[in-house]
Amino acid sequence: MFHTIIAFAYTIPNLYVFIRIWQLFIDRQYRLPYILVYLFMALIYPLSNYFAGGGFPFSMLYEAAGYILPFYLYLFLSVLVLDFFLLFNRIFRLVSLHRLKSKVFKRYGLAVVVVVPVFIVIAGVINFNTIRTTEYKIDIPARESEISKLKIVFTADFHLNQGVDTSFVRRFVKRVAMIRPDLVIYGGDIIEGHNGDGSMEPFERILSVIKPEFGVYAVLGNHEHYAGQDNGDFFRKAGMTLLRDSCVVINNSINLVGRNDSHVNSRKTADQVLRSVNDSLPVILIDHRPTEIDLVSHLPVDIQLSGHTHNGQLFPINLFTKSMYLLSWGHRKIGNTHFFVTSGIRLWGPPVRTTGKSEIMVINVNFVKG
Repeated sequence: MFHTIIAFAYTIPNLYVFIRIWQLFIDRQYRLPYILVYLFMALIYPLSNYFAGGGFPFSMLYEAAGYILPFYLYLFLSVLVLDFFLLFNRIFRLVSLHRLKSKVFKRYGLAVVVVVPVFIVIAGVINFNTIRTTEYKIDIPARESEISKLKIVFTADFHLNQGVDTSFVRRFVKRVAMIRPDLVIYGGDIIEGHNGDGSMEPFERILSVIKPEFGVYAVLGNHEHYAGQDNGDFFRKAGMTLLRDSCVVINNSINLVGRNDSHVNSRKTADQVLRSVNDSLPVILIDHRPTEIDLVSHLPVDIQLSGHTHNGQLFPINLFTKSMYLLSWGHRKIGNTHFFVTSGIRLWGPPVRTTGKSEIMVINVNFVKG
């Protein structure tokens, strides 16, 4: 079903773009070259899926498809904006019909329609490869906690696989070392590659050097289940304690609760998981998907940490994620609970990010007495 939706979402806008560029810009003598070039470009994505895993040169085709998809998204939007302008121009006659049919308009109009998406994709690649931090300061009740402050590094959605450059992961580790957190938490979708061929071992070694005072904890996301990486081997070797509908008490000061992803049929309800916590200590809940925010806001939870949304990754998809989730990115306090949703340190799919950032959340918690 997912791939069927993607196929329609790719094919129908492509037909619209092909027809409109043909009608607006392509003179008769250039129509055959235009058909050949457009077909070649448009077929890269479906062919890359058909020959996935076929090795060289099909691997190059797959890499190219990651940039072709967002390019066609913004090419479609460029043509759509132009059509809105032409409709507006019919009413107000800002530009004469003669000028719109001139060779100058065709030449420069086509250049703008094509070049703008190229620059957007380039900017999206740079944005994706730039690791940024977002810092927050919050107060929560201390209750009987033995600490007064806590610095948390929270990230999610690494989507580590065989194609991920280890230099990106090294930069992440270096940035975490500079932050000097007390506690590091991973919010799921950390790995989707296969351990059998040893390709995940470099990531395990790199991440295992992160050793904050209060430890490193993680929950599973949906992609660990898709890739059969839910046995926990990677997390253990990477120095992470995996929480699955379970709770640990850290330093006699914090209840840290990790939930199974909703992909797990046997997942407990939030209320069931929280029954085992020490109610004299603050509660931090980790749930990969921010789908139960309203429910959790009525439970004794001080902080919830989630990922999954990628903040939409590509404009205007972020507008849809905003409508789907009560909080699709950032921080919001609802009732007595602070909710955080990260846009993720990396992505799944195209290596392009035009909305949000490759993010490490730094949450400075102040425990308030009385």
